[in-house]
Parts: sequence; structure tokens; C-alpha cells
Amino acid sequence: MGFTDTRFNVNLSILFTELPLLERPAAARAAGFTAVELWWPWTGAPVPAQSELDALRHALEDAGTALTGLNFYAGQLPGPDRGALSVPGEESERFRANVPVAVEFGRSLGCTAFNALYGNRVEGVDPAAQDALALENLTLAARAVGPEGTLLIEALNAPESPHCPIVSAPRAVEVVEAVNAATGLDNARFLMDLYHLSMNGEDLDEVIDRYTGVTAHVQIADNPGRGAPGTGDLDLAGLLARLRKNGYGGYVGLEYKPGDGPSAGAFGWLPAPLRAAH
Repeated sequence: MGFTDTRFNVNLSILFTELPLLERPAAARAAGFTAVELWWPWTGAPVPAQSELDALRHALEDAGTALTGLNFYAGQLPGPDRGALSVPGEESERFRANVPVAVEFGRSLGCTAFNALYGNRVEGVDPAAQDALALENLTLAARAVGPEGTLLIEALNAPESPHCPIVSAPRAVEVVEAVNAATGLDNARFLMDLYHLSMNGEDLDEVIDRYTGVTAHVQIADNPGRGAPGTGDLDLAGLLARLRKNGYGGYVGLEYKPGDGPSAGAFGWLPAPLRAAH
């Protein structure tokens, strides 16, 4: 299927989840991968105990896996939530408390890319008020990440996330531009998840041609099914080649479901020599 010029990382929040969190980095390394990314691992704790942070840091370091992407606290994910930063009250406060913790943890491992999931609409709350809160919290996060880092804004998909308002590439990029205008840091960028965009029915070639320049991370899964490349209908090799032609040289996150077997068996589509980040 190609992929010889692509730098992959493995999302340890959707792959290797049959293992305890602290065993996943070593399992990914055993499968040949040297770079990983994570959703915020402690769904109920935006500010976990230092001992938990240290244990995960040591697990990543001991495995020889670089952390190249980290989500901020996003509520119950996987689960009913799609982020916390636009949700008034306790969830917004949890997001704000998490920002310095996540940034410090990421930086301690050399990670400079942080994904901020927007969150669902809340019944009875003015959408404009949620959007104003979101911009406030995204501005806070962008300033915490700083000019040396990247704040990622991701578009989800409407069929699976019907209450999330960020469900198209143009809408996500609008948020990116609003954050950059508010901070002047120009460190917000688009996270282009090809699975979500395909679920929305967007023209992926057009999205790539239009938005590669503002994209700092890409994630893939095949569609239908959100499985490994080759299990659905997407020409992922062709799409990634188009991204490279347009100048994208960043990581491509493997954020797909492994199927019925162990995650270690879900990488047959990618020859072992191409799994290590290069």
C-alpha cells in the first residue's frame, strides 16, 4: 500500500487498550513503533496524582517510545463526551485546571502538540455563550502551549458526534483562525482526521488541497468501520501521498479499532521496517 515516506505514531487510547495503560508503550515498541500519542488517560482526573504522571512517563521512557501528541482533558472519552472546554461550569473548570498539568507532562517528554476537543452543545445553554467560553479556554490553552508548541483543533463527525458543533474541516479551521487572532501567537493548527471527515461526506482531496498549509497533525482509520487501512473503502495511501505532495511532513496518527484480535495483530498492512518513526 505504499507509505514509505510517512511518519506514523500509534494512538494508545484506541490501540493496545486490551492492556493496562502502563504496558501499552512497551507493546507498541514490540510491534515496531517508536512514536505514540494519547487521549488524556485519566478521564476522571484532570489533575491526577504526581505518582500516576511519573509512572506513565517512566513507562514511555523505558519503552523507548516518543510521545508526539497528547489530548487535554476531554471528559469521558471514549464515552458520551466530546471535550470539555465549551461546557459551562465544572467541566470547563476541569479543562482549565488540566491545561498546565498536560503541558508540563508533555514537555517533560518532548511533546509539543496538544489536542483540545471542543465539546458538545448543552441543552438550554446559548450556543453563542458556549462559543465565547470555548474561545476563552482555547486562548488560555494556546498561551500555555506557547510559541514553541502547537494547539490542535480537530473536526469530529456528525453521525457519531451529533451534539458537537465542530464537524467539518471549514468549521475547525474557523476556530483555528479565531484562536490565532485572539492570541497573536499563530500556534493553533488543524488536526485533519481523515476518518471523521470521510464520515461527514467531505471531499477529502479538496480538504487536503485547501487545508494542508494549516494542518499540523493527521489521523487515519478506514471507513466504514474505523478499522485498519485496507478494511474499508478509503484510498489512504493515495490520500497520504497527496498530503506529502502538498508539503505535509508531520506525523500520521493510527487511530483505528484493532478488530477482534489483539492490537499487535492489527498492523499487517504496514511492513515492519516502516513502523519506526523516521
